[in-house]
Amino acid sequence: MKLFIGLDSSTQSLKALVVDAETGKITASAAVNFSSELPKYGCPNGVLPNKDPLVKHSNPLMWLEALDLAFSKLKDAKVPLNKVIGMSGSGQQHGSVYLNSKFKDILAGLDKAKPLADQIKPALSRKTSPIWMDSSTSAECAEISKAIGAKKLQELTGSPAIERFTGPQIRKFFKTEPENYKNTELIHLVSSFLASVLVGDSAPIDFGDGAGMNLLNLRTLLWDLKICEATAPGLIEKLPQVTPANKVAGRLCPYFTKYGLKEGIPVLNWSGDNPSSLIGVGAGEPGTAVISLGTSDTFFAAMTSSRIDPQGYGHVFGNPTGGFMSLICFKNGSLAREKVKDECGADWDAFEKAFSESKPGNGGNMMLPYFVPETTPLVLKEGAHFSGTPDFCKGRAPAAVMIRAVVESQILSMKLHSKWIGQDFKCIRVTGGASKSQGICQIIADVFQAKVEKISVADSAALGAAVRVAQSVFFGRMTEYYAKFAAATETIEPDKSTAATYEKMLAKFAEFEKTQVGKL
Repeated sequence: MKLFIGLDSSTQSLKALVVDAETGKITASAAVNFSSELPKYGCPNGVLPNKDPLVKHSNPLMWLEALDLAFSKLKDAKVPLNKVIGMSGSGQQHGSVYLNSKFKDILAGLDKAKPLADQIKPALSRKTSPIWMDSSTSAECAEISKAIGAKKLQELTGSPAIERFTGPQIRKFFKTEPENYKNTELIHLVSSFLASVLVGDSAPIDFGDGAGMNLLNLRTLLWDLKICEATAPGLIEKLPQVTPANKVAGRLCPYFTKYGLKEGIPVLNWSGDNPSSLIGVGAGEPGTAVISLGTSDTFFAAMTSSRIDPQGYGHVFGNPTGGFMSLICFKNGSLAREKVKDECGADWDAFEKAFSESKPGNGGNMMLPYFVPETTPLVLKEGAHFSGTPDFCKGRAPAAVMIRAVVESQILSMKLHSKWIGQDFKCIRVTGGASKSQGICQIIADVFQAKVEKISVADSAALGAAVRVAQSVFFGRMTEYYAKFAAATETIEPDKSTAATYEKMLAKFAEFEKTQVGKL
């Protein structure tokens, strides 16, 4: 038995997985839901209410109490934590924690008799933490872009200035709370903050999570001095060291021995949830893409080299196994599919049946399903748009045609907006609730002309963290761990007879999108 712990502090919960690296099994787990189990922090769904709908913050003390509670649950469940020989974790990307000069001293003397939240509270120079959902920094994004140059900023950091990214959030803090900014000694990400607590010292930020800040120079893999100074004065001195994800952040501090864990076991650098999920779904090497079909759909993949999306929709983060990864988010995912289903008066069985009642290419009928503002491409005005037969454009087409239209168009958009990555993917792994649909998976296979592998990986970010630390201790090939923890449950081959149909349709879709978005 070779036990490792992978933790994931996400928007709404904190999860802990205990895995056995020898058997490839998850032997135990614990989860803490912030809304139901920690209501005293007033964070329904993990977010503090705010009269400004663009402002999305959370309480970092809640994450600390959740960490205590998760370990308590594992201890109460009689999990042999004394046999755990390493741990790591992931945190929701872009979230930031602001700490004063007391932080390091408090960490060095953590008292096992007192809760983490009570002890670390005096070290907060900012009482709340902006998270990835925050969209309140448009002015700061414009200011940083003007100072550096929008194109230059994207070339250096892998992304244009993005409202939710940490750099613009730090600039807003500096502008609105200059004294509190001045009293801030360290600015951590969620991932490095919780890693610091585990090791009892300020932990590094890894390349994967650091790349989501608009501050890390991807050419040098160092904080970019000019960008930091354009963001806030003296910022570079407030940032932790940046290092690869496969480095040990430190050794577990004595505080956590009260749960039965051994002092001194290695704590590998934490990373962001997206880079950790890349490992958790078994796609850390180039050649395999991942499509996560959820409320929003995401497309991500390991990259053979660092390159940027010339349109600015895709992002580049560090790959925990080395190199880089791409990520593209499409906000109109399952909610758009559900909207069309409901408007057609269908249930999910009828939705699935629609694929056998319609043909690939759908008679040229396509849809831009922007039922909520879209990020890829950037469309701030919601609304669906149609191209095809007159009846289809008037919403009179059969339900099967409407349903195929929304799915084909979503997958065509993924292929169109992933071309900048520069890879011809021969394998695509699918996860998320909608991956259960055979029809959707077949369309993915046919549009990309790649085999599709279904995987049944739950809690991929926590699993990725556990796999990373297991591999760092025992070495070996990462692919061996993928085979143990993230094996495909089903493979769907592309229908090669559809290749020409979708190749022509992709060109028409690109023109349709370009023309329509230009009007919005």
